[in-house]
Formats: sequence, C-alpha cells, structure tokens
Amino acid sequence: MTINNDDLLGSILASLERIKYIEPEDIPNIDLYMDQVTSFMDGRLKSTVRNPGDDRILTKTMINNYAKNDLIPPPVKKKYTKEHVMLLIFIYYFKGILSINDIQKLLTPITDTYFECGREFDLESVYREVISMEKGQLEGLKEDVKKKFQESLETFGDAPEGGKEFLQKFAFICLLSYDVYVKKLMIEKLVDELATEMPKGGKKKETEKKEAEKKDPGKKDVKKE
Repeated sequence: MTINNDDLLGSILASLERIKYIEPEDIPNIDLYMDQVTSFMDGRLKSTVRNPGDDRILTKTMINNYAKNDLIPPPVKKKYTKEHVMLLIFIYYFKGILSINDIQKLLTPITDTYFECGREFDLESVYREVISMEKGQLEGLKEDVKKKFQESLETFGDAPEGGKEFLQKFAFICLLSYDVYVKKLMIEKLVDELATEMPKGGKKKETEKKEAEKKDPGKKDVKKE
C-alpha cells in the first residue's frame, strides 16, 4: 500500500474508534424537557455525524414525530424519562437503515413489555445487554474493513494508471455497500418475523387499539406534546 492508502485506512479505522456508546449511567436519572434531551444527544453523539458543524442528532420535530408515530410513548407533563432517552438512542441507530414503519414494528413490543414496567427486568436491562454486546463487535468490524480494503487494492490491475486509484476506492465502496445491502435485507426479514411473534403485552395493546377503532373509527388517541 502507498502512504496515501495507509493514511486513508488509518482515518477510516480512527472513525470507528470515535463511535460513542452511551452507557445507562451516562443518561440523567431525572426527567428532561425536550431541549435538554436534544442537548444531551448532541453532546454525546456529535462526533458520529458526517458534518458535525451542520448535522443535528435530534430535533424537536423528530421527537414529536416519533411520539406521533408511536415509536416512543408520549412525555408526561412535557418531560422525558431515562427510558425515553434509551428509546431515542435505539431510533438514532435504526433510522439510517430502517423505515419508520419498521422501527415502529421493532420497538412496539419492546416498549409495551419493558417501558416503565415496574419489574426488575425493564427497558434499561434490555438496553444494557445490547450495548454490552455491540462493544464486542468493534475489533471484528475493524478486521473486516482491513480485509475489504486490501481486496480492493488488488482489483483493476489492468486499468490505466491515471484512473486506477479511483477505481480501487470505488471497489472498496462497492464491497462495503454490498455488505450493508445484504445485512439490511436480513434485518428487514427479521423485523417481519418479529412482528408475528410480538410478546403478549404488545399483542394485547395492539388488539385493544384495533377493537377501539372498530367501535369508533373516527376516534383518535389524544396525546400530549
């Protein structure tokens, strides 16, 4: 590899190191107003966005839309709990690859079963387990990136020298994109499967909602901001 390629790979791997995991202990135990929620998310995840100076992690409009589409329960007296913040973190990672509808299908049984459930095994227990598991994936991801990068440098051996480097980087992007594409298909398949295996609490709430709509089709849920 040339020095330029060494620098490029080093920069990519360094970006993986900048991925921040918000520990449950990092999230305030007090209820937060919306401005406090957006400030917290920006402060913790700003380093992961493409354009830190312009891109927002979370906006008021986003939060209102999530509540409107039942991705998160509505706030109580305009305040959001620690568990609300955990759900918003899940949504932040999901929204880059899944539709709002798929995120709703995925989070509804989690919210219905574990959100402020009053049991020892609650939403924080789910969040803590997932975060712990994801941390262990980083080294494997870095090795996979190195492998794909090396494979891309071995392509286009007969290409004109002037465009060879560009084509090799294009090949690297294609390898990464194909990996994302295949995993996205698998995730969508799993989401569809999970929608048919919704835990009892989720099925109960969904059934109650459908029954209410049948009795009064014009009735709409009144939600707080």
